Amino acid sequence: MAEMDLHVRKKKMATEDKIFYTINAIILIIFAVVTLYPVLNTLAYSFNEGNDAVRGGIYLWPRKWSLSNYAEIFKKQGMWQGLKVTFARTLLATTLSLFANALLSYILSRKNFLFKKSLSLFWLITMYAQAGLIPSLILYRYLHLTGTFWVYIIPGMVSAFNVMVMRTYMEGIPDSLEEAAQLEGAGYLKVFWSIITPLCKPVYATIFLFGAVWNWNSWFDAMLYNRFEPKYTTLQYELMKLLDNVGTDGNNGTAANGQAINKVTPTTVRAAATIATMAPIIAIYPFLQRYFVTGLTIGGVKE
Repeated sequence: MAEMDLHVRKKKMATEDKIFYTINAIILIIFAVVTLYPVLNTLAYSFNEGNDAVRGGIYLWPRKWSLSNYAEIFKKQGMWQGLKVTFARTLLATTLSLFANALLSYILSRKNFLFKKSLSLFWLITMYAQAGLIPSLILYRYLHLTGTFWVYIIPGMVSAFNVMVMRTYMEGIPDSLEEAAQLEGAGYLKVFWSIITPLCKPVYATIFLFGAVWNWNSWFDAMLYNRFEPKYTTLQYELMKLLDNVGTDGNNGTAANGQAINKVTPTTVRAAATIATMAPIIAIYPFLQRYFVTGLTIGGVKE
């Protein structure tokens, strides 16, 4: 009798598990469709001929394939220069910022560092109290950063948020590892490079992704500090100007008699610009995904 009851309970639990997994799968599929549809729809519009896209009815697949929208983007003056500057900025600024934040976080995470609490409090205050736009602009002018490439690099090298996340992660590393290395004659830099850095790959990848996304998408600083320096323009700033021009185009790609004069429209150019902005970040995310969740959760919570 007991064995029969146990068998019935197991069968009931198995049925409940199947129902749960089925409902869970349905919810996740719906969520994935809702999340991906706008991206796929934008992608379809970006590869569709502009004059045909005006008719509507495009969902996940272009009706008339065309590269005219992307050609329209990259034939604009300054677009290729902006692309080069943005790539250089993203790579250099993100790498230097990661190194600076990691080194500072390592210093603040050491228990025997004399000014650990006072410096942590100082950087924490900067997250809530900032000088503002005008004082920052005046400061950068006095430092001769405006009108140069370095205005993209130096001001953002240290981030209080990133320092706090990385410091918290490093505090979770056992002190015995550092002590053992120091007994072998390793100095602080050797410990940082050979012991701490390999163990911090998840949080490093998370911070690197945050920095890369921010630098790649940033355009306001280019408009503010390098507006009159075309050689230091960025891709996002050029795309922003392009979208403004396309959005105010009165004829919408048609002549006075109503006949089409080109194969692009504001809608399709915006779609192509959006995809051009998203593509590099989407390309590198899968390589950092396995570190991303671990670095964000462990680095953001300390017991």
